Amino acid sequence: MFGWVLSRLPQKAQPVPPIFQPEVAAEAILWAAEHVPRELHVGASTELAILGEKVAPGLMDRYLAGAAWDGQMQDEPEEPGRPDNLYQPLPGDRGAHGAFDSRARDRSPYLWLAQHRFVDRGVAVALGIVAAIWTMRSRRRH
Repeated sequence: MFGWVLSRLPQKAQPVPPIFQPEVAAEAILWAAEHVPRELHVGASTELAILGEKVAPGLMDRYLAGAAWDGQMQDEPEEPGRPDNLYQPLPGDRGAHGAFDSRARDRSPYLWLAQHRFVDRGVAVALGIVAAIWTMRSRRRH
């Protein structure tokens, strides 16, 4: 879509990295439709942004404002007057894949963890046990 939408950016547009294949989004949408989670974050960068907004909202807003602006542009200048789909569709099938295929990730480990909550709960329990054991051992030494 970045090759045919109307853009007023000074450089060619791109999705803000990390870039995922459309199949990752389709998998997340299907899983959410079947399991109805309250929320579903597909990438770790989303979770980090949300956490940053909770911890230091002003700082995160300033960071994201700059990162989002620069992150959505490539190094190449935009082609003036290139066809766009603002008022009507462009002819032909544009397909689901495009110019960013070579840079796009075909899976999201974070989505897998969201789909398999027992794993992150298990890891949390294991870390809690390790922390409790470590705490008990350190108290015995003092």
